[in-house]
Amino acid sequence: MTIKVIKPGMLSTFQDTGRHGFQHWGVPVTGVMDEDAHALCNLLVGNPRTFSTLEMTLQGPTLHFQAKTVIALAGADLGAELDAIPLKPGVAALVSPGSTLSFGKRRQGARSYLAVGGGFLLHPLMNSTSTYSRGGFGGLRGRALQAGDLIPICSSFANPPRLSPRSHFGLYEAVACEQIRVIAGREWKDFSAKSQAHFLNHDYTLSGDSDRMGYRLDGTPLALSSPKELLSESVTFGTVQVPPSGKPLILMADRQTTGGYPRIAQVASVDLPRLAQLLPGDKLRFSLIDLSAAETLLLTRARTLKAMEAFNA
Repeated sequence: MTIKVIKPGMLSTFQDTGRHGFQHWGVPVTGVMDEDAHALCNLLVGNPRTFSTLEMTLQGPTLHFQAKTVIALAGADLGAELDAIPLKPGVAALVSPGSTLSFGKRRQGARSYLAVGGGFLLHPLMNSTSTYSRGGFGGLRGRALQAGDLIPICSSFANPPRLSPRSHFGLYEAVACEQIRVIAGREWKDFSAKSQAHFLNHDYTLSGDSDRMGYRLDGTPLALSSPKELLSESVTFGTVQVPPSGKPLILMADRQTTGGYPRIAQVASVDLPRLAQLLPGDKLRFSLIDLSAAETLLLTRARTLKAMEAFNA
């Protein structure tokens, strides 16, 4: 049972929840950029949230299905059509052998996720099937899709699960104008009061020099109160570093395992999916919250996902 890749799209890679437990060997976690959209499309086809999805960036692929299955999209609206019939994110659909999934004009967001009932048949490496393109491993041959690839899938004859188009509770929708919530980083107090105020009260623009490894932001440079030497320490998804240029850098899914730049802030986990859906040229602004508030927001999101799982059981 396979899917044939007719056109690969701009950047289409298989991702799951990440390659955890190997950072001490220098192996990046990788994984999905938008965990909410990844979880939603898996739930829509009846898969566990840990199953791999196909992460598609800006321009989706053209895929020819050679077997019957159930599919769902979530995240960005990249103008998907199933046999020339529009297929919106957040809806499960039955696919017949010979059907073609294609993408047209992007309408919203940056990254869309595709799940198939029963999952993609990929070989895990270090407990994950996530693609790490820089290292050339994981996913399908350690790279993005190419024309002519055959993607093995499980045979699925299940009916679409009962989740409705509105049952995602707005979980994955990206709103560029909303503030990105952060907690103070380890070196927050080492930045000048002027830089702290600027970080929270002025817009930044997502640079074109941004990718799955990190988002570079354009804006007024930030400065430390005085020079400071730092040892390289572990970093995580959403760590906001300030390199010598003074322009903030947000570490994303393919981040390195350690970093030595001052950490002014950490993006609250609940806002990482929204951040993942921004495009170069989009503006963003940060707002400071405390750790307790960030934990409460994360627990609320977790309960929403649990409720969706229970509804689909």
